[in-house]
Amino acid sequence: MPTPPLRPRADHVGSLLRPDAVKQARRAHFEAGSLSAEGLAAAEDTAIREAVAMQEAVGLPAVTDGEYRRSFWHYDFMGGLTGLDLVERDQGLQFKGATLRPIFPTITARLDFPDDHPMLAHYRYLASLASVTPKMSIPGPSCCHFRTAKDDIHPVDYRDVERLFGDLARTYAKAVAAFYAAGCRYLQMDDIFFAYLCDEKIRAAKRAEGFDPDWLIGAYADVMGKAIAERPADMTIAMHLCRGNFRSTWMAEGAYDPVADAVFNRTGIDVFFMEYDSERAGGLEPLRLLAKGPQRVLPGFITTKTGTLESVDDLQRRFDAAAAFADIDQLGIAPQCGFASTEEGNVITEDDQKRKLELVVRTAETIWGAVAD
Repeated sequence: MPTPPLRPRADHVGSLLRPDAVKQARRAHFEAGSLSAEGLAAAEDTAIREAVAMQEAVGLPAVTDGEYRRSFWHYDFMGGLTGLDLVERDQGLQFKGATLRPIFPTITARLDFPDDHPMLAHYRYLASLASVTPKMSIPGPSCCHFRTAKDDIHPVDYRDVERLFGDLARTYAKAVAAFYAAGCRYLQMDDIFFAYLCDEKIRAAKRAEGFDPDWLIGAYADVMGKAIAERPADMTIAMHLCRGNFRSTWMAEGAYDPVADAVFNRTGIDVFFMEYDSERAGGLEPLRLLAKGPQRVLPGFITTKTGTLESVDDLQRRFDAAAAFADIDQLGIAPQCGFASTEEGNVITEDDQKRKLELVVRTAETIWGAVAD
């Protein structure tokens, strides 16, 4: 009998603040050229061991590698795909108060997931350290379309967006199978652009590109559904939604109403991480569209953007409010986003980060009596 899939009550999105040793090693390797690839990997290995030990000591039921080997939460994975290159240009994307480094995905050939994608090895190293469930987080399939400008999609066949989406579904289905074969039983898709499509300014921008944003929401949900449809029964697939996270800044705003039905009922996802730490995320009413059953939502009532620590009492009140729309048994707790969606990290300290993770565990134990079931 296969092991039942993990159903977390307490978890975090995945990325952790990069330790100084990792930052220094990356600068030495990528900028100064004074550290070999092997030297960089050794520094990352040491830091990941420490990160896993910290997460396990806190009491989390699943651990990540903190995304320490990445520069971005999404581009490193995307750049490892066959047919997708990362191009550096003059001006990066503008967040509210900060500008992202100018890296742009470019689709140059038919998309595919290679057998030697580097993140498979990253997962295996994480798994070799973990005493609890190791979790891998990768960008969801919508990222490859949403983040790629029309002029940067070169294959003629991909002028037919349905063909592009078909290849995205196939590529990600292959990724899911490859991670499973590597031993991964808990895979998270960071598919934040569903939440972006709740923002009227972004919806208007997509209309200007020739896309009906509501059609795009449904199409993205269907790509995800096809990508994970064949996953084995003992594999948990999660999805994270937020409105941007770069140096404690953000990109989008708007309630989940335009996307909730598609996200909950068309993707086939098991666990949803949903940003809910500010008014930008809107109300809890969209949770009413979560179908009764095994799916679970982990509302992100705990912010990663500041070090201010929420109280268990306040979090309990927020869950009382959420229970008016979704069965409390289908809920859990996680921070609203990662602590370092890029290697720069949010404007908080490592102590703040640890206290936030301890609060996640303490809240789950207070409300449900356990961190997983």
